[in-house]
Amino acid sequence: MTLATPRDRDRLLELLRTLSYEKRQVVLSSGKTSDFYIDCKRTALTAEGHYLVGRLLFDAIRREAPNAVGVGGMTLGADPIASAVSLTSWLAGTPMPAFIVRKERKGHGTGAWIEGRTAFKDRDVVAVVEDVITTGASTLRAIDRVVEAGLITAAAFALVDREEGGREALTERGIKLVPLFRRADFLG
Repeated sequence: MTLATPRDRDRLLELLRTLSYEKRQVVLSSGKTSDFYIDCKRTALTAEGHYLVGRLLFDAIRREAPNAVGVGGMTLGADPIASAVSLTSWLAGTPMPAFIVRKERKGHGTGAWIEGRTAFKDRDVVAVVEDVITTGASTLRAIDRVVEAGLITAAAFALVDREEGGREALTERGIKLVPLFRRADFLG
């Protein structure tokens, strides 16, 4: 049973194009320059965007990684995405706790890389989410932290694949990338 509809996908793309996409020169977190920018947080942090992100990615995770019991990724881009999927999973009656991978190890207390790790048992399978994939470096760092924490990555899921090497970098590590949208959805 799917929650999301083709209309949900169309509407999320419309929101991303309207709220998140900009045609301008930027330097990306990868260090690469680009003539366009997509800030998915502008969409994912709206009530409607949060709802649609949750529905569409929860369906994708159930379809592509049905054994995943949790969802998370690198802060800050993955935070609203993991939250949306977790909330949607609860509403669907199959709760998937969310987790957040820190960019730096926590400097006090447990010194943990991952917030929310206590919701999982060792070797639990999780889905790693990302807002935009460019080279895949951020997603691979998140996956490394997930593995270090004793969890298993089922697959990586993204709102947008810029198609600039990220899929290939993940594939080299044996990780499948499932994006909702691709570069052509914005530039085409």
